[in-house]
Amino acid sequence: MDKGTVALLRKPHMQMLMPVTQLASRIRPISDFDRAEVIKIEHPTRGDDTRAWGPPFAPYKDGRDGEGESAYYLSVNRNKRSVAVSFKEKEGAKLIRTLAAKADIIVENYLPGTLKKYGLDYNTLAKTNPRLIYASITGYGQTGPYSSRAGFDVMVEAEMGLMHITGPRDGPPVKVGVAVTDLTTGLYAVNSILAAVIERNHSGQGQALDVCLSDCQVATLANMAQSVLVTGKRDGGRYGTSHPSVVPYRAFRTKDGDILIGGANDRLFGVLCKCLGQDNWATDERFSTNSARVANRDVLERMIEDITSSKLSKEWLDIFEGTGLAYAKINDIKDTLEHSHVVARDMIKEIQHPACGQLKVLNSPVKYSRTQPSIRTPPPLLGEHTDEVLRDVLGLDSAEIERLRENKAVGG
Repeated sequence: MDKGTVALLRKPHMQMLMPVTQLASRIRPISDFDRAEVIKIEHPTRGDDTRAWGPPFAPYKDGRDGEGESAYYLSVNRNKRSVAVSFKEKEGAKLIRTLAAKADIIVENYLPGTLKKYGLDYNTLAKTNPRLIYASITGYGQTGPYSSRAGFDVMVEAEMGLMHITGPRDGPPVKVGVAVTDLTTGLYAVNSILAAVIERNHSGQGQALDVCLSDCQVATLANMAQSVLVTGKRDGGRYGTSHPSVVPYRAFRTKDGDILIGGANDRLFGVLCKCLGQDNWATDERFSTNSARVANRDVLERMIEDITSSKLSKEWLDIFEGTGLAYAKINDIKDTLEHSHVVARDMIKEIQHPACGQLKVLNSPVKYSRTQPSIRTPPPLLGEHTDEVLRDVLGLDSAEIERLRENKAVGG
């Protein structure tokens, strides 16, 4: 998680104001709806930190200076309007307060207390906009002994248990391959915002939401946390691709790679035994129940891998096809993006970027029967919509906007 972002979602449809960082940018499920207008407030010169998070960069094709737009930034910022405002300038802070008075939702990503100095905290803004929903996303929350500490995804993964249970059985702890704590916190934030919108429909009142990485990471420990709460014992550590409570359920070597196999109950274990040509394993007392298989995990997994390593991954895929067994080849990201099922599900879209030309991006993962989300606009250039928003939303004329720019209150 990086520093300092604000997003604003405002009427007449629904408008969100984001003083924004990378984490606050994770509200994409909202921005993909055509009735949501998201205004992203950025620093006038450097913008959102993720703009610099590269390589890789999508290179500029219009002759402008710079390396281009970072892939990281492009991944989370479509369907937003960028307004470059410095709230450290009094006139800049006043502009944001005026925008906030017209907003339905604000999402911000600053250390607790930072925005209060500029009159941009919830209590101040709610006086003029009592229907405002104000989501504060931080590393460790608005209260507690860590509340003033900066929190990045990987640090929270480490301290809040996830890294300890991730990685090979006898190897070191490993971070998840994407910023999963940032991602899940963004999703929790969206769920919380929508719940607050529903509540506001009844009460007519907005509220402040305190969303943090540490709480969301603890919550997503899920069954692993509940197991410790039930037993009072320490967790079992890392299991690699295995499941701590289900066997067989892991990756097994093949002649040319790895394949995931999930014999998640006794019936499916029987199906797997048949596919492996070992029907007798299903009635072997060492393996006939899941509890027995967990107790004899090492023996059974070695026996399975002795067989899976004798054939190519494609051969096993053909054998398992149509059996009802859960299985999957382990693909890299390029193979994933080119996967026939991913293509059939329309998960890759092409967009036209004003400076980078044609780009491929990920599509919305949820299919709706009536109101399908869409990619209406590419991720914005820094301050691309400053004049447009100040003119159309706040009613400022060109001379006033230019004066604000000369006074360094706005950029773009």
